[in-house]
Amino acid sequence: MLPRHSSTALVAALSIMALAAQTRPRARDVGIAPGVFSPGPLNAITDVADVRVGHTTIVEGDSVRTGVTAIVPHGGNVFQEKVAGAIFVGNAFGKLAGSTQVAELGTIETPIVLTNTLSVGVAVDALVRYTLSQRGNEQVRSVNAVVGETNDGGLNDIRGLHVTTKHVLDAIANARTGPVAEGAVGAGTGTICYGWKGGIGTSSRKLDRTGYTVGVLAQTNFGGNLTIAGVPIYKMLQPPNRLTAPLGPESGSESKDDGSCMLVVATDAPLDARDLHRLAARAVFGLGRTGSAYSNGSGDFAIAFSTAPAMRSPFNETSPHTRQILPTDATSPLFEAALEATEEAVYNSLFQATTVTSRFGKAEAIPLERLRELLRK
Repeated sequence: MLPRHSSTALVAALSIMALAAQTRPRARDVGIAPGVFSPGPLNAITDVADVRVGHTTIVEGDSVRTGVTAIVPHGGNVFQEKVAGAIFVGNAFGKLAGSTQVAELGTIETPIVLTNTLSVGVAVDALVRYTLSQRGNEQVRSVNAVVGETNDGGLNDIRGLHVTTKHVLDAIANARTGPVAEGAVGAGTGTICYGWKGGIGTSSRKLDRTGYTVGVLAQTNFGGNLTIAGVPIYKMLQPPNRLTAPLGPESGSESKDDGSCMLVVATDAPLDARDLHRLAARAVFGLGRTGSAYSNGSGDFAIAFSTAPAMRSPFNETSPHTRQILPTDATSPLFEAALEATEEAVYNSLFQATTVTSRFGKAEAIPLERLRELLRK
């Protein structure tokens, strides 16, 4: 096994090379195109202008299969220019650090970090350190770090606490606009979805009439009965080791349907916190289109934010100012876009994932040729 310090170059290289290494098709490449709206150019959360995504993938020896994914709302100082944000909780069996202040104030002031269950604490610490180190934040004395998780203990030595502050800071530093690596990368390295290898998936929708974009990134680690484009795949195709995974947010005797899903929803539409909460709800509802069981042991969370400059809240702002907010009656197309993008993001997380093996178990990549045959029928 590589020593923890010597793995830094490895995880950085894995993150940089992830896109080049992907040879499996995305859902749309095989004709699965949920909904009525068209995707953005990248079909990714980064189709929302200035949104950035970075991964740190940690693979060590035969036991460490984990990582970090960071979503940065814009390229500036997020603490100084807070974005309007909201969180919707489908089922709260999980840990979402920072959620109470987001619910109270309706803003997000740090990058959003996803990792494994037992690494939430180190990720919060890293986000605080990152924020305090930013130019202009020299007098900051309170930071509301937003960190979500799923439990990758079915494939990863989660009790080994292998995620470090540097891994989190590297994911933030690696965050870029452009294509997003999917599958077994970053926070999706050790996750399992519907018994198959899950991971990171993303998708977007662009509204023709208004030009607004909605993008979704999913960290999939949940169970249920896999349904693709309305086809009950679970009746015809089951993973060989279904009963071993996925794990829920806590260790113990979870059933095959336990697990978690973290969803991050970005839009450039000028929505306030109330309607962002409603948008986040649609993302969680979108999981149902793929067959999610929403079980007792599943932590189903969505974090939504708006990148619209008019909706930002400058630090220590005290003077009133005028905002143009999208009327509630105009939100329905955005809600539909979130449903569609969430559904496709889940499919992409499965399609892009490759088989992962560790001493704890094995998660098979969903067999795409067999899946194509079933869908053709």
